[in-house]
Amino acid sequence: MTSVLVVDDSRLARRVAIGILERTRPEWNIVEAGNADEARAAIRDHAVGVVLLDINMPGTDGLTLAQGIRESHPDIAIAIVSANIQDIVVARVRAMGITFVPKPLNEEALMPFLDGAALKLKRSAARTPPAESAG
Repeated sequence: MTSVLVVDDSRLARRVAIGILERTRPEWNIVEAGNADEARAAIRDHAVGVVLLDINMPGTDGLTLAQGIRESHPDIAIAIVSANIQDIVVARVRAMGITFVPKPLNEEALMPFLDGAALKLKRSAARTPPAESAG
């Protein structure tokens, strides 16, 4: 089962994202994190295929976390979800090969990313050979 990780220090922002995910991707397992340390633990403990990530968080910021995720798990689909829509920020996100989704988050803005992530996961699963049985 695909897990989607929602990382934001705002519980309200996580609830909004989770509501959209529950309506549009009910087959996905949803994991929450309020900061970078919780996010790293979630990625370690779950089969995370998709990450929705805020930029402004205490401690490690979302861009630094995204870069680390990209380096260690290049197949994870990542979207930065932020109200910080300055051109320089959006350009940096895109240069990292990451999708930028502006806040306030809504279904219409998030769906293109989720559709692309679902397609990427489907293609990745099709390329992965089935596990051999130990029969």
